[in-house]
Amino acid sequence: MNVEQFLSLLEANPDQSLRIVLPDGEAVAPHFHITEVGHVVKSFMDCGGTRRKTESCLLQTWVYSDVEHRLETSKLANILRIAGDVLPALDLPVEIEHEVSVVSQYPVVSGSSDGQTLTLTTGLKHTACLAMELCCAPTATATATADKPRINAGAGCSPASGCC
Repeated sequence: MNVEQFLSLLEANPDQSLRIVLPDGEAVAPHFHITEVGHVVKSFMDCGGTRRKTESCLLQTWVYSDVEHRLETSKLANILRIAGDVLPALDLPVEIEHEVSVVSQYPVVSGSSDGQTLTLTTGLKHTACLAMELCCAPTATATATADKPRINAGAGCSPASGCC
């Protein structure tokens, strides 16, 4: 779900309580705070030598001892509007950052309302080899191009070597 879809969902369900369900089915404590609205940019090079970039809107949750705190949909929509200049575009995917023994990030995949509570369902993020054709294919060979310099992954990177 991107920022535009997320805001539309919040605005279509004004003054409802929020519930965030993690991928394991557990819900974030209902007295969570959103402590940060961030624009996260990750620039990197994959194992095949291609430069890449990802961007997202990251909402950091925090659970404190004030169990009476409740964040409602209208308030979260307002927080996102106030943070608007932090977010360069409305098509950024929305992720929830939450800590349960470790800090993890979960993409928001859907939302549904029962008329009282808007439930946000999160999914899992996964790692992957982004250069399968170079790094993990049994006959992988790479050639350099002017716009995408590549490494010769086949020269010591066999599928069983663990390089990707």
